[in-house]
Amino acid sequence: MQATGRLSVSVLGAGLIGMDLATKIMRSDCLDLRLVAGRHDAAELRRAARRGMPVATGGIQSLVDAEEDFDVVFDATNASFHAEHAEKLAASGAMIVDLTPSRVGQMIVPGVNREDIGSHRDISMVTCGGQACVPILHAIARAHEIDCVEVVTTAATLSVGRASRLNLDEYVQTTQDAIRWFTGVEDVKALVNISPARPAATFRVAMYLRGRDLTTDSVRALVTRAADEIRTYVKGFGVSVCTVNDSTAFVSVEVTSSGERLPHYAGNLDIINSAAIQAAECYAAGRLALAGRETA
Repeated sequence: MQATGRLSVSVLGAGLIGMDLATKIMRSDCLDLRLVAGRHDAAELRRAARRGMPVATGGIQSLVDAEEDFDVVFDATNASFHAEHAEKLAASGAMIVDLTPSRVGQMIVPGVNREDIGSHRDISMVTCGGQACVPILHAIARAHEIDCVEVVTTAATLSVGRASRLNLDEYVQTTQDAIRWFTGVEDVKALVNISPARPAATFRVAMYLRGRDLTTDSVRALVTRAADEIRTYVKGFGVSVCTVNDSTAFVSVEVTSSGERLPHYAGNLDIINSAAIQAAECYAAGRLALAGRETA
């Protein structure tokens, strides 16, 4: 940690997610962006350099060869590369925040288990759909016996980059794994829809739950509390539908982007990046508190 109390941070990946992450980091009071590394001299990197961001074109090797070790590395590349990246960065001691659906590190959803952040060096931000639905489903499953869950994620095609398209199978599996892990429900199905509609579809996640003793009052209260918690770090999160009929609950949420680089419909990018920033800032707060105790 620097003397200023800010953690040194690098972003690996210069796609839609990586560049929005870099922008969000530059607004943080406790994270200091020291490098954005891509694999090519892409237009996004050149634009980042013109905005004053430090950039490199050597991918993971740029981080390995850097003159300094980073406190936090955000991996915004491809799920198939994350394990290799984590291995190459292990000696640096950096906490790695994985924005790919690799299922390698500890799954973190800040609205549910932010207390686990400081205990792991490789944390997974699950998926954008997972960040949107897990707090809601976790809250309902803690209060009710749930038999099965189905989740349908819809994102605009313009907000889904090449790496995300390559990782669609991993996206589905990781989302299902996260729902099972955080709710204890085994019968889980996740589906994803990339919509070419014009105007572009707002990012939304629809959740269907079948269980015992579900009531409108109980489910709405649980959903409201979970949504309020998510909005502390994702301003554009909203609940559009919450109904209960017999033994079935239906909850639909939408996320609009409030980022300066992202169009309003790209809530899928905004929610996972905002969750990742929240996780890193929680880690920074823990490091700062520890540093204070050690010097007291």
